[in-house]
Amino acid sequence: MESHEVIREVLKKTSAKQVAADLQLSLSLIYKWAELPEVEAGSGANNPLDRVGQLIRSTRDERIAQWVAQQADGFFIRNPEQLAPNQPLIPMTNGIVQEFADMLATIAISSADSVITKDEAKKIRARWEELKSVTEGFVRASEEGAFGAVKAEPKAEAKPEPKSVAKPTVKK
Repeated sequence: MESHEVIREVLKKTSAKQVAADLQLSLSLIYKWAELPEVEAGSGANNPLDRVGQLIRSTRDERIAQWVAQQADGFFIRNPEQLAPNQPLIPMTNGIVQEFADMLATIAISSADSVITKDEAKKIRARWEELKSVTEGFVRASEEGAFGAVKAEPKAEAKPEPKSVAKPTVKK
């Protein structure tokens, strides 16, 4: 989804007048953000989402995305590298299970004394982020067909119907 489309969808549930008032901007500018940018033959304005995207691409610094995610009470996770096609499925699923086990072990060790310190919380967060990243890699690879095509069930061959033999009728 393009940035102007995101804004258009948001404005269906949020008052454009309220956004304009909160940001101390004109209502027309808010509506222009929801239009296709001028460079692409629309009449829209370069919107804040486009600018954030440009800033991230320019700096190559994910802390900007992390900050934006925090504004929405979220957390940014970088997508993992793409996997080559036809990956073995079982080792990948085993990897996810191992990551999950590692995260649980980190939690168990950290909570053994019934207290989780800031350092332990950082370790738990790191394990959690690694698990999410590995799992996202698996999901994306699945969506892109990296585990090969799903094998279709072989169709049972249709047995030919026995030909009916017409019995001669006898007229009485």
